[in-house]
Amino acid sequence: MNHPIFTGMATAMVTPMHADGSVDFEALGRFIDFQLASGINALVAVGTSGESATLEPSEQKEVIRFTVERVAGRVPVIAGTGTNNTAHVLENTKNACQVGASAVLVVTPYYNKATQSGLIAHFTAIADASDVPVILYNVPGRTGCNLLPKTVAVLAEHPNIAAIKEATGNMAQMVELRALCGDKLDIYSGEDALTVPMMAMGAKGTISVLSNVVPREAVAMTDAALAGNFQEAARLQCKLLKLTNALFSQVNPIPVKAAVSAMGFGEEHLRLPLTPMEEPLRSAMFAELRALGVNV
Repeated sequence: MNHPIFTGMATAMVTPMHADGSVDFEALGRFIDFQLASGINALVAVGTSGESATLEPSEQKEVIRFTVERVAGRVPVIAGTGTNNTAHVLENTKNACQVGASAVLVVTPYYNKATQSGLIAHFTAIADASDVPVILYNVPGRTGCNLLPKTVAVLAEHPNIAAIKEATGNMAQMVELRALCGDKLDIYSGEDALTVPMMAMGAKGTISVLSNVVPREAVAMTDAALAGNFQEAARLQCKLLKLTNALFSQVNPIPVKAAVSAMGFGEEHLRLPLTPMEEPLRSAMFAELRALGVNV
């Protein structure tokens, strides 16, 4: 098994935007600096939290390029390149490789979905074409498509498929993944509320929404787990639970965009069909942020 792409906490970053919908690169740069200064272990550009669904391929490429240049090799930069069109994923992946991404994060096809054999063909085509390691991304709550553990075990044999972001919320499926794949495939939690339980079962860390707003605390949690101090990791998981729930009280990235904006990293602009966070959920989230010492 090669060295993991990262261990610990990776932030699935928001993409700050101006009122006209264009990317606010000035705010993005300051946000990247904040994440790095907080000790984050990796950054994900143009994932779900970065509104990848409504960014054009050229915009995605520029956000990835900007992130890679700003990070300057200090941590891995993982690029979200998945869509429900294999040809488009290949194009996005080529773009990400060209601008220096460390790895690509590829979601299962949504809406049109696929059979399990179709998923094998889809991910194999991408892994064959990519110059960097591929992280599978399984989030059936969004896609309506579940990448089953037996299918992942087949894909794990591909030398360029390095990991999976597992976001089913199903710990039994995580255990089956671990049992079938062993050390052939790294597992990352895609559920902030399950970071510590999944790391107790061998996950290398989390690709996180939570760490957008409390990166130091999130890193402390995964650091404790990586050190085998699961009592401390569990304490932090529980401490951050109310905020975690608030960040998913409306569809991601609506709440986290509101929080990051209030923290001073750009204005709260999203591209339709996403709209700003609603009351009373907004006030409840801000109260929890303040309780944790975040200045909003």
